Amino acid sequence: MMQPPWIPVSYSGEIRLMPLPSGEGNLNEEFPPKKESMIEYLRFSLLFMVIHLGAYIIAGALIYRISADIYKGKGRLMDYLNDMSDARESGHVTRWFFPGNVLRGLLLSVVLYPILIPLGELDPILRFLFFFGLMFIYTHIGSAAPCPDNIEGLIYMKRKYLSRSGFLKFQSEMLLYSLIFAAGAAWFLF
Repeated sequence: MMQPPWIPVSYSGEIRLMPLPSGEGNLNEEFPPKKESMIEYLRFSLLFMVIHLGAYIIAGALIYRISADIYKGKGRLMDYLNDMSDARESGHVTRWFFPGNVLRGLLLSVVLYPILIPLGELDPILRFLFFFGLMFIYTHIGSAAPCPDNIEGLIYMKRKYLSRSGFLKFQSEMLLYSLIFAAGAAWFLF
């Protein structure tokens, strides 16, 4: 059985068709995308990165006031993280914070390219909920990388890294980040 040479990309009732990579089919858009479309993808990624960085910096700075014990000193809860009271280790974090988060924002934005049209058609409240869920659930709670505040960590981490205090501090930072990011993304990206 032959697969249709197009895929639907709109869920609003109006069907727009996007070609499969072969370039065949009933096309409303050209493949590869026109230069204007490429600029829109680039604009989306740049805004996404700015929103991510802003949300990450704001949430981290606000929550750091109550969670410094996780990151600083010999007796810190997460002793496998760089010690922010050590000049050399803190310098590493300072040096790589910006480029690492720009790369993270870029990668997170590119993954969304195939669903940009349906995302743009969502009601702003649903778009907010989508981005909140994407950041809080997919990149945090449901992450396959074990951390002391996600499902994988609760299963695989040693008990010395699991504490109610640490869990609540990490959760508050991720909740705040996810709320700020989702508000910015729902408002400014579309």
